[in-house]
Amino acid sequence: MLGVVITGHGGFASGLLQAVEQVIGSQEQCVAVDFSEGMCTETLKKALAAACRQCDQGKGLVFLTDLLGGSPFRQASQITLNHPAYQVITGTNMQMVVEMMLERGGITATEFRDMALECGHRGLTSLWHEQRREKQAIQGIDGI
Repeated sequence: MLGVVITGHGGFASGLLQAVEQVIGSQEQCVAVDFSEGMCTETLKKALAAACRQCDQGKGLVFLTDLLGGSPFRQASQITLNHPAYQVITGTNMQMVVEMMLERGGITATEFRDMALECGHRGLTSLWHEQRREKQAIQGIDGI
């Protein structure tokens, strides 16, 4: 199974992991690393490296980060450059994490990356768009 390290600013990572586990249960080979206020990037890098050792059992690892270009993204990227079986995904949202945690058992880090982007995009919507989609589906059924 792929290891997963969730990281981000403030309590983003630990909060997201707690919420995900509330919905789908405890997750093995998954660790949250928060980049707390006042934490230096060297400490973050060490915490991410320790999380990798804890989560990667030889099948690869995916970092899920909050913000493109932020310190958690940059530090995860630096680690990934030395590990071909690692991937970094940014702009992480709960919809994507829930779906991907359920899928990570039999896929590679690259497959996880590609599927996660699709899940994340699918999960980004609005009430108006969902109502419109539902209305179109009903009209399609009635039109048959």
